[in-house]
Amino acid sequence: MRFAVIGSNFIADRFMAAARLCDGFTLEAVYSRSAAQAETNRVKWGAVKACHTLEALAADPDVQAVYIASPNSCHFDQCERLLTAGKHVLCEKPVVPDAASLAALLRTAEAHGTLLLEAMRPAHLPAVETVRALLPELGTLRHAVFPYCQYSSRYDRVLAGVRENAFDPTLCNGALMDIGVYCVHWMLLLLGEPTDVLSRATFLEGSIDITGSALCAYPGLQAHLRYSKVHDSVSPCVLEGERGSLTLEPFPIPRSATLYPRGGEPRTIGLDTPQQDMVCEIEAFQRLCANPAAAASYQQLSLKALRVMDRIRWDNGILFRPQEER
Repeated sequence: MRFAVIGSNFIADRFMAAARLCDGFTLEAVYSRSAAQAETNRVKWGAVKACHTLEALAADPDVQAVYIASPNSCHFDQCERLLTAGKHVLCEKPVVPDAASLAALLRTAEAHGTLLLEAMRPAHLPAVETVRALLPELGTLRHAVFPYCQYSSRYDRVLAGVRENAFDPTLCNGALMDIGVYCVHWMLLLLGEPTDVLSRATFLEGSIDITGSALCAYPGLQAHLRYSKVHDSVSPCVLEGERGSLTLEPFPIPRSATLYPRGGEPRTIGLDTPQQDMVCEIEAFQRLCANPAAAASYQQLSLKALRVMDRIRWDNGILFRPQEER
């Protein structure tokens, strides 16, 4: 499949490293608003051509699919333009800021016979099915913790007074959108959609949310989400039931699970997570392009995640603009 890539950051580099391992992948084009950056990316990744207007990329008959790794605030317009032009789109998480926007894009994709898929790595890992198969050994589930706290490489510059895109409230960033989204997706993958959500967020003064916590309710079960862009955590994901507990680590891309049966000896289970874990989502995307309707379960997962995140944003006033303007 002939791809184009939008984006110049580290995640685009990771995508390309994984994509080179996927059968049938060809990099046809790269896009950046800067002609110089587009040419730099073309040379770096070995693309056939460089584009610096979205119109040129959308009109290119040689491009079948586009991977989008641009700032979150750009996703909706870029997805809409490319889907309408007949391109399949794999868009980095969060695919758009809210559930209503995603529903609109999915209608656009359906109308044009194209595929829109969120690049949510955990959803395509073989580990998910392994973990699901282990859950019955825990008995009735009572509590789960999904923690993802990662000190941003850009935070030191923010503390030094530099304005960074990763902390810009006008670009749909923040701890929930960039980090918490993984916690939400894992919760949905293993537990389904909660019946209620209570949450709190901490803000960088005059800016966006930098840490957050949410308590999600299920019948007889509570799930706790913890996420941060300003500190690290070594805590594993934990699922606790009446007959035992299960840990997954490292989170959110686990490579092992440890089962602790109540009154028994723990056992560790290796998870089939490839070193270049983005391979799983790229291969799934290429398969689904042949039959976009088969992607419905993944698209519904993204919609459910955005509904949970909409609730968290609403409860905490995460409005994607400077705090003093709220």
